[in-house]
Amino acid sequence: MLNPWRLRLLHQLHLLGTVRAVAEATHMSPSSVSQQLATLETETKAQLFERTGRRIRLTPAGVTLAGHASDILDRIATAEADLAGLYSEATGVVRVAAFTSAFHDIVVPAVTDLATAHPRISVRLTEAEPVVSRPAVQRGEVDVAVCADFPDAPVPPDAELARLPLTGDRVVLVTARDTPAGQRSGRVDLASLADEPWAFEHPGAHLADLAERLCRRAGFTPTTVARFESHGTLLNHVEAGLSITLLPLLAVHDRYAVRTLDLVDPPRRDIHLVTRRPTLDRAAVRAVVEAIRHRARSA
Repeated sequence: MLNPWRLRLLHQLHLLGTVRAVAEATHMSPSSVSQQLATLETETKAQLFERTGRRIRLTPAGVTLAGHASDILDRIATAEADLAGLYSEATGVVRVAAFTSAFHDIVVPAVTDLATAHPRISVRLTEAEPVVSRPAVQRGEVDVAVCADFPDAPVPPDAELARLPLTGDRVVLVTARDTPAGQRSGRVDLASLADEPWAFEHPGAHLADLAERLCRRAGFTPTTVARFESHGTLLNHVEAGLSITLLPLLAVHDRYAVRTLDLVDPPRRDIHLVTRRPTLDRAAVRAVVEAIRHRARSA
């Protein structure tokens, strides 16, 4: 009989590519992962792996079983949920990941609503950018992810994942209220801000890359005077009049003394939920999804 835990390891190996990556994701040692996979191969009486140098890769049989493993694990989760009474009452743990700016106006209010409407649901939150949270959903480490993308960098569709629309958001210029840039009126042409000091997140962060790409499209390379890990410290810097920046409107909290100005032809991002299709069979997941969608509509 196939062991579900070993099937999960096989599925993760198919997604992550290496035994070491599977070990890190499951908090096991690489030798323990290798031993469990070898046991699975013995149980199936088929060659699932072949060695290439110091690594192993899936054979065609291994790829086939990894595909079935995803379906099998989903069916087991659904059966466990059914037996626990999740179809009649929303209860249990739901793991949610969301990018930073979605937390304040969407995710946290939704979790607050759930605490009253469904007190037996326990929501475990993780702050993560879509580049991290979406693969986590694919691997089964997260049940629901709040993601976003822009038209110039869309995420390819995945047949195994359900994508549920939430809301839209536009990129705006953010300045201190009492600076020359903050005194402007009407829509702003980025090219007119070429000589301003700019602040962004660290290189590689999705919004930082987008903002700098927009500046270059406007014909200039921004003079970057500061880099930050969080939107909060970035907005503090802008609030002090030391820089200007570009952020989605959802990321600009009203507790900061800053002004937002619309751009000429502003980029818009699509905010949506991502979950595995079988995961929506769980009543608790459906309740969490509905709470998030409700808060997104009013954000």
